[in-house]
Amino acid sequence: MATNEAPSTLSPSILKPSVCPLDCPDTCSLSVTIAENRVTAVRGSNANPYTDGVICNKVTRSYPEFVHGKGRLTQPLKRVGPRGSGRFEPVSWDEALDLVHTGLSKAIAQHGPQSVLPFNYAGPHGELAGGSMDRRFFHKLGATLLDRGPLCGAVRGTAYLSLYGPCPGMPPEQAREADLIVVWGNNITVSNLHMAKVIKEARAQGAKLVIIDPKRTRIAEQADLFLQITPGSDVVLAQALAAELERRGALDQDFISRWVSGFEPYMTEARKYDADSVAELCGLSKEQFHSFAERYATAQRVAVSLGNGIERGHSGGSSLRAAMALQALTGNHGRRGAGVIAKPGLASPKTTDRLQRPDLVPPGTRTFNIVDVTNKLLDRDLDPPVSALFIYNHNPVCTHPDQNRLKRALMRDDLFIVGADIVMTDSMAFADVILPAASHFEYADVYGAYGQNYLQRAEAVIPPVGQSLPNTEIFRRLAARFGFDDPLFQDSDDALMDAAFDATDPRLGGFRPSQIPLDRALEMTTPEGEELILCKTVQPATKSGKIELFSEDLERRYGYGIPRFEAVPRDLPFNLISPSSSKRTNATFGGCDASRGRERIEINPADAAAKGISDGDLVRLWNTRGETLLIARVTDAVRPGVLYSPKGTWMAAGASGQTINALIPNDIRTDIERGACFNETFVDIARA
Repeated sequence: MATNEAPSTLSPSILKPSVCPLDCPDTCSLSVTIAENRVTAVRGSNANPYTDGVICNKVTRSYPEFVHGKGRLTQPLKRVGPRGSGRFEPVSWDEALDLVHTGLSKAIAQHGPQSVLPFNYAGPHGELAGGSMDRRFFHKLGATLLDRGPLCGAVRGTAYLSLYGPCPGMPPEQAREADLIVVWGNNITVSNLHMAKVIKEARAQGAKLVIIDPKRTRIAEQADLFLQITPGSDVVLAQALAAELERRGALDQDFISRWVSGFEPYMTEARKYDADSVAELCGLSKEQFHSFAERYATAQRVAVSLGNGIERGHSGGSSLRAAMALQALTGNHGRRGAGVIAKPGLASPKTTDRLQRPDLVPPGTRTFNIVDVTNKLLDRDLDPPVSALFIYNHNPVCTHPDQNRLKRALMRDDLFIVGADIVMTDSMAFADVILPAASHFEYADVYGAYGQNYLQRAEAVIPPVGQSLPNTEIFRRLAARFGFDDPLFQDSDDALMDAAFDATDPRLGGFRPSQIPLDRALEMTTPEGEELILCKTVQPATKSGKIELFSEDLERRYGYGIPRFEAVPRDLPFNLISPSSSKRTNATFGGCDASRGRERIEINPADAAAKGISDGDLVRLWNTRGETLLIARVTDAVRPGVLYSPKGTWMAAGASGQTINALIPNDIRTDIERGACFNETFVDIARA
C-alpha cells in the first residue's frame, strides 16, 4: 500500500545490559534503553539473581537526567571569575591538562609532592572508576595519602573485622531461612532495597521481624516489634540484651567455648546494663526490652542486618560490635539463616594492590583522615601545607560535616583546586580547572559489591557525552604530562580489570575479569565452591581463629578493646539525624529535578506544638555552626526530641546557601576510626 509518510530517520531504541555503580550495598544489574546514543530509560535486569529485576525509584527516575541533563559537564573548563562564583570558560583538553600540570608542579616545587592531596570518596563503585589509574598516579606523584573510610563505612567495617577478621559474612539471601530477622539501623526500603524481598519471603515461612531505628521507616510499619531507639544508644541495648540472655540461660556455652574469645571481659561490661538502663538511656519500655529478649532467646536462626546509620554517633563502633556480639553469644552462626549480614563481598578474590600499586608510594608519605581535610586545609602551621587539591568522585561540600568551615577552606586564594565530575556540583564551583568525567554508562568496568556476593561486569552502552573521559583515561593523560613512562601507566581498561581480581581463582569460572559475561553475575562462594557460612565453611580470620569480643587491636589503637557507651553532652534541645534519602544516593542526583526545591524536616507532633509549627511551615534550623531553611513535616515517625532530614541535599535547596551539613560537628568523632559523627548534631528549630 502506498503511503505519504516519510520514513523515520530515528534509530530504533535498543536494550543494553549495565550495572549500577552507586554507593549502595546492592549493586543492581540494569537494563538500559538507548536511543540515538542517549540513555532514555533505566530498569532492573535479571542478570544478578539477588537484585532480580528490581531497582530503586531514584535510579529509574534520575539517571537519564543525570547523564544528559543541563548540569552535565561536557568540556574542560577553567575558572575566570572569583573562586566560588561559578564563572568558567571552555578550554581544550590540552590546555586543561597543561593547567593541571602547572598548578600541581608549582605546589610540588614550593612545598614538595605531599602538598598535593587527592580528595575523593565513593562516587562510582566500579573497580576502575573507584580507584585504579588514579591511585597509581597519585602514588607515583608522592601525594599525601587519604584514609577515606572514616567519612562513612570504616567504623562498620572495622567493627566487623575486630570480631571476625577479613572473612566474608552472611550473604543476605540466606536470611530467607531465618526465623528471626533483626534490621538494626538500616532503612532498607531506601538504601538496601532487596532485603525487603528477602524479609517478605522469610515472613511467609513464619519468621518474625524486629526493627531498631530512631525513625519509623516503611519496613518498621511491618515489624512484629519496632524499637524506636534514642540515637546513639544502641550499644546499651545490645549489651543489656547480652546480660539479660545470660540471666535467662540463653547463651550458647558450647558455641562460646569453641568459637569465642574475650567472653568474660565482654560480659563484665555488658552486666552493667539491664532493662532499667535501656528505659533510661535508649528510651524503650521495659516491656519492649523483654519482648526483644524473649524473641532472641527462643529463635533458632537469627539473621542481623546492620546499617551504616549506627556508626554515625560517637559510640557507633561500640554499638556495631555489641550488636554483632549477640550473634556469637547466642551461637547464631554455623548454619543457613543465622549470622551477621555484613561483608559478603570479601569473598571476591580481589587483588587490589596489583590494581592500585601502593608499592609506588614513597617511604614516609603521610596519611590524612578524610574527615580532617578541612582542618588540614586551614592549618597554617602544617608542614608541608596542602597547596593543591584534586576533587573527584566526591562532592564534599554537600557530604562533609561543618559545611561552612569547609567552604572557607576551599576559598583559600593560595590553594590550587582541580575538579573532575560528571555534573556541575556545589564542590566543582570552587575549582580552578574542571575536567569532565564520563558516567559509568560510557566506559567498561567490573563491579564487586559490599552488600552481596556477586561479581559483575558492564561495557559502555553509549559513547562519552561531549568531551568527557573516563577516570582511567584522565589519569593516563595526566601521567603522560608528568613524564611517568612506566608501562603500568599505559595499561588499558581491560588490563586494569584483569589486575583487579585473580583470574586463576576457580570462582571466576575460567573467565578473565575483563571477559566476565555481561548477561550474568558470578556468585562468590568459598574457593571450594561451598556457600558462605561462617563457622562452617568459612572460618573467622582473626589472629586467634575465633570471634574476638575483646579486640587487642582496638584497645591498642583507640582504647576500646571492649565496646562501651559514652554519651555526648547535648547543648541544644533537638537531635538532628540525617539518614539516606529516597531521592538521592548520598549526594548523587542532588542536582536532578526530584531533589529541587526545599528539603523537608520531620518533627514529632508534641515538639511541633510546643514550637508553634504546623505541617508545611517554613522553619529555620540552627546552631552555632550555621543555619538552614526547610519545610516542616509533622509526624510521629520520629521520636520527641529528634528531627529527621535526609542527607545529600545540595545548597540550591536552602535559601541560606547552607544545608544541614552546615550544622553537623567536625570536632566530635566516633570511638574507633575517628569517623564523622553526623548523628551527634544538636540544633534548635523555629518557624521562619
